[in-house]
Amino acid sequence: MDRTQAVTLTNMCMVYNGRQVLVLEKADDDWRGITFPGGHVEKDESFADSVIREVLEETGLTIVSPQLCGIKDWIREDGSRYMVLLYRTNRFEGELRSSSEGRAFWAAPEDLPHENLSPDFMDVLKVLLDDTLSEFYYYLQDGQWHHTLQ
Repeated sequence: MDRTQAVTLTNMCMVYNGRQVLVLEKADDDWRGITFPGGHVEKDESFADSVIREVLEETGLTIVSPQLCGIKDWIREDGSRYMVLLYRTNRFEGELRSSSEGRAFWAAPEDLPHENLSPDFMDVLKVLLDDTLSEFYYYLQDGQWHHTLQ
């Protein structure tokens, strides 16, 4: 039995400062809405280094000691797995700035439901905030996508 599988590795990080979280309003035509900063893990790059790099590129902040606190994943139509490593940290330095990825800003979590959120943002936030959750898994059943939080 073959236990290998093609995988796309990405990350996302919730940077928080007291009661506020750092979010990004994506400007990409293929992906719009409020989300957390993050992106792809490059070949031969550590997971922690990749999330530090992505947050810096998208927000101007250098994060310190990102804590892996969950994953979001699903199986794509071609049989490969897509994984998003979910991090959080409240340790950072630098000046907040927006980038070509979108507008970066601080927001209170309770205000976010009134924003133009990316799909499933609130469920990702649940995994990031709830220490009893560690996975957000999408699965296809009867031709429809469903998800579970575990």
